[in-house]
Amino acid sequence: MNLFEGNKVENLQKNAPLAQRMRPQNLDEILGQEHILAPGKLLRRAIETDKLSSVIFWGSPGCGKTTIASVIAKVTNKFFASLNAVTDGVQELRKIVNQAEENLALYSQQTILFIDEIHRFNKGQQDALLPSVEKGYITLIGATTQNPYFSLNPALLSRSLIFELKPLEKEDVRKILELACTDLKRGLAVYHPQVTPEAMEHLCNCCHGDARIALNGLELAVLSSKPNTSGVREITLEVVEESIQRPAIVYDQTGDEHYDIISAFIKSMRGSDPDATIYYLARMLDAGEDPLFIARRIVIQAAEDVGLADPQALVIAQSAASALQFIGMPEGRLILAEAALYVAKAPKSNSSYLAIDGAMAAIRAGEIGAVPAHLKDAHYAGAQKLGHGIGYLYPHNEPSGWVEQQYLPDKLQGRQFYQENIRDCRMRGRAKHE
Repeated sequence: MNLFEGNKVENLQKNAPLAQRMRPQNLDEILGQEHILAPGKLLRRAIETDKLSSVIFWGSPGCGKTTIASVIAKVTNKFFASLNAVTDGVQELRKIVNQAEENLALYSQQTILFIDEIHRFNKGQQDALLPSVEKGYITLIGATTQNPYFSLNPALLSRSLIFELKPLEKEDVRKILELACTDLKRGLAVYHPQVTPEAMEHLCNCCHGDARIALNGLELAVLSSKPNTSGVREITLEVVEESIQRPAIVYDQTGDEHYDIISAFIKSMRGSDPDATIYYLARMLDAGEDPLFIARRIVIQAAEDVGLADPQALVIAQSAASALQFIGMPEGRLILAEAALYVAKAPKSNSSYLAIDGAMAAIRAGEIGAVPAHLKDAHYAGAQKLGHGIGYLYPHNEPSGWVEQQYLPDKLQGRQFYQENIRDCRMRGRAKHE
């Protein structure tokens, strides 16, 4: 590289966006993703030993897919090439494949091909990759924001390892922003930024685990602020709100606001108000509340407040919780909305809640009696000599499927823990009618 080319590269790096300049240069600088990059993990071992096989990185925007690929490019001894599925096609792919074959034949050098947004390749373009991957001409690294099991060809998936990347935790984003403020070479330290705790909190909350959004907002806030007489650029909450174009939501995830909002959400579902339900759901999500925490509350409400009036509510709520873990955010908001609205619109019955709490209260009050002899286990030698199981009436032997006999202990005879209400009856009648 001559002096002119060196200056050109340096100028491009200097004028690159902050998010690009702050990309980690090695594995130790990468924050988050410990589940796949912690010391001893398979992916880290493969990168460190330069023995990486074809992989697909799947995760939300800004979680580090391209960053990991750039680190691999720096540490590998293989030839590293990259494509973007949005702008590049089969013609560019064939050029790289031909180069890879030549490198392998002439220099015994393997090639790593990174394809960003690989889900945007159509079936034919994905099929064009297969022979080169299969023959070992290239090692594929694909990055996608969409579920690869739905967006990529099964043949390509079968030749790749899938690594799911998670959105960055708020504390990881905070560390990245703090590093950007203090780094003289790549960051913003030359401008002497002083970010207030409220402004930093807002940046961490509203980026939803996307470091790129947070860094872009921070850079704009710093560059658009004038230094004071001491040369310091004060970055307040108001400045950050303008820079990231998001107003700050008053919401402390460990304080009163957290409990007030979740309480309002629960009571809105219980009160069958879909508009209030969706409003408080949106407010929590926008403030960065843990989606799984919300999902757990919806599951609880389905059992506590809907109960036997519509047992399907619990099925839908639990399915939503599982789907949320499978899909992740931001699409997970749709799943939470559907489940919350179903619970809000469903008929309500707390008979199950009252029944179990009434029974547990009786037990704690000492109302514990012996199991009636005819209900005791009789599947062992000598049980009949003790009178166990004698006199038990099998309900299925009766045409109605029901037979009158004692089930509660003697001292609890006549106690009624389950109080069937009219909504339970309505559901049962509807089921029979259907």
